[in-house]
Amino acid sequence: MSSKPIPEGKYAQIASGLTIHYHEAGQGEPVIFLHGSGPGASGYSNFKGNFPVFADAGFRAIVPDLPGFGLSSKPEDAQYTLDFFVAGVHGLVEKLGLTRFTLLGNSLGGAIALKCTLDHPQLATRLILMAPGGIEDLPIYLQMEGISKMIEVFAAGPMDTESMRRLLTLQLFDASHISDALLAERVGVCAEQPRTVLSTMRVPNLAPRLGEIKCPVLGFWGTNDRFNPVGGAMKILEGCPNARFVLLNRCGHWVMVEHRELFNRECLSFLREG
Repeated sequence: MSSKPIPEGKYAQIASGLTIHYHEAGQGEPVIFLHGSGPGASGYSNFKGNFPVFADAGFRAIVPDLPGFGLSSKPEDAQYTLDFFVAGVHGLVEKLGLTRFTLLGNSLGGAIALKCTLDHPQLATRLILMAPGGIEDLPIYLQMEGISKMIEVFAAGPMDTESMRRLLTLQLFDASHISDALLAERVGVCAEQPRTVLSTMRVPNLAPRLGEIKCPVLGFWGTNDRFNPVGGAMKILEGCPNARFVLLNRCGHWVMVEHRELFNRECLSFLREG
């Protein structure tokens, strides 16, 4: 029986020397799933209810763990800036030989998807964003209940099951989605994460550059989000020339979990458009 906190997929050593762990399923147009920054996060934990559906629908789902998360490298001395994460994703893309793909990201993963597209506009054919970061100045995020609590509990030291449950309850409108398996996955990953993952994390406000993103954008946001303010949806709609958004009430920070079937259906319809 594996001692890993999440199921093992594949590993790729990228040009920077980091090892990126990822899950992969299906064949066809690639869709890269980018998870958020919560303590103990991984691609599998965030998207296990989504990426197999994309694979079954004829897409190649690639679900990496960002550096510092999941089973990927967790360097103690790294500065976990947005550009650091973008470089990690781009390194994986190069290693896999991908030239055109959809980027799908929630929270920090959404900010990474936006910056990847700004830095490498020739690569992303479409963007799918769920309550992305990088849309506000830092003080706005620090005022959000979920963000402030996340920083507080992660800085305090290793999280146990109950402290993780309390934090995940802030992520969701309906806490019944928090399973024992999810808690075990995230507590296990969190135990191996250096404190610097959050203490050095820096995500600039990308809102002034949204007009540079020309590819189609599909966004989702829960109106009960306690991590990223839902007003960011309007900023993206006003900034990106080819964007649409789905807003959901009775929904927190994890649209893809709380409204899984709607999310999967809307994304696949978007991906199949000509």
